[in-house]
Amino acid sequence: MSTPASPVANSSGTAPRWRRLLPGSLYARVTLIIVVGLAIAQLLTFAAIRYERNMALRELMMIGIERDIASSVAILDRLPAAERAGWLDKLERRNYRFVLGGTAQGDAPASEASRQFAVAIVDAMRPFPVVKVGEVAWPPEGLQIEVRLGDGSSVVVHAMRVGMPVSGWVMWLLVGQLLVLAVCAWVAVRLVTRPLAQLSAAADQLGPDLKSRTLAEEGPTEVAHAARAFNAMQQRIAGYMSERVEILAAISHDLQTPITRMRLRTDLMDDTHDREKFRQDLDAMNALVREGVTYARTLHGATEPPLRIDADALFESMVADYEDVGQQVRLDGRAGAPIVSRPNALRRILMNLIDNALKFGTDVTLRVQTRDGRLVVSVLDNGPGIPPDELDAVLKPFYRVESSRNRSTGGTGLGLAIAHQLAMAMGAELTLHNRAEGGLEARLALAAAPAR
Repeated sequence: MSTPASPVANSSGTAPRWRRLLPGSLYARVTLIIVVGLAIAQLLTFAAIRYERNMALRELMMIGIERDIASSVAILDRLPAAERAGWLDKLERRNYRFVLGGTAQGDAPASEASRQFAVAIVDAMRPFPVVKVGEVAWPPEGLQIEVRLGDGSSVVVHAMRVGMPVSGWVMWLLVGQLLVLAVCAWVAVRLVTRPLAQLSAAADQLGPDLKSRTLAEEGPTEVAHAARAFNAMQQRIAGYMSERVEILAAISHDLQTPITRMRLRTDLMDDTHDREKFRQDLDAMNALVREGVTYARTLHGATEPPLRIDADALFESMVADYEDVGQQVRLDGRAGAPIVSRPNALRRILMNLIDNALKFGTDVTLRVQTRDGRLVVSVLDNGPGIPPDELDAVLKPFYRVESSRNRSTGGTGLGLAIAHQLAMAMGAELTLHNRAEGGLEARLALAAAPAR
């Protein structure tokens, strides 16, 4: 027995088809809804007015047309037979005319409106006898009424209902009104959504450096209140981050003195084996303090201004520096053009990535590519890689993959976190990917395209 489909909308996350047809932006959606709503309201109003005028015209026609037809028949009856033909054009109107002789065509009226129309005319014809009433196909709801005159001759009345006349300028007026309303709706929606766009842009610019522009606290009450709240939020966050850096800097400063004293005392120890262990622990403590302060400073902000640099020269010099200390790093690819970036931050990011690759692999490559107008720099190694569920976690501070927590192999857990924060501060994107052939790829995509 099959289970009925759940009424809950698309658990797979796919939006309904009607929603996919809507524009993507709130500005366009609200404008479309208002304009379509106004157009529908105008069409309904026009239809109601047209219907009411049709009903009024029908009533007027039902009141007067039968009397006019009856009067015209009476005139034809009083005229000599030889003069009747000359009066037909004078008695003709837009909704009825007369034909001398012949018989009425068509069947009995079918619709209620046609029957009422026919009854009213027949009643007005008295005392002239009506021989036949027929409804013809053209014009729609047209009637042919055969009337016998006093001398025995017949007159066929061709009567029809006339719809409400609509001037051509009325439709143009409605279109003009709709255009005016659409422009007004466009301006109104723009005034409403512009502050949202500015707030979104300011939030996007609020990166790790906490140097987003201050929003103007003006405009409608709600907009000014939101701007003040956002500006205050920026100031509070900046204050919290500043306090964090000051606390870490104070801890680092205070720890330097006992670490130095402990190192001096270690040098005075007789046991060489224990002395080396203590010295390694002190060096690890000192490195942890330095990297903690460095990480905090990357959160506090990047004061380095963007510069136009020769990326290929920077990459070549870094590879040469590693070769000078006996570590082999290959360079694959070229940027081919200068870029606008922060050179010190870029160097620090790549050094952290290369150091991490050398720690776990023996074959390290610095690959440079251009993709979709962005400069992509990748550091590839042949190490063990990272479990897929931990690729994002390793970018967090003090997170190490190794369960042994051994700092000689696992490090302090801040190298990738510092690189990640510096990348965000300079408008780049750092991602980690396991390679199909084994190893890890740390991919840095610079947001700025190469400067030509």
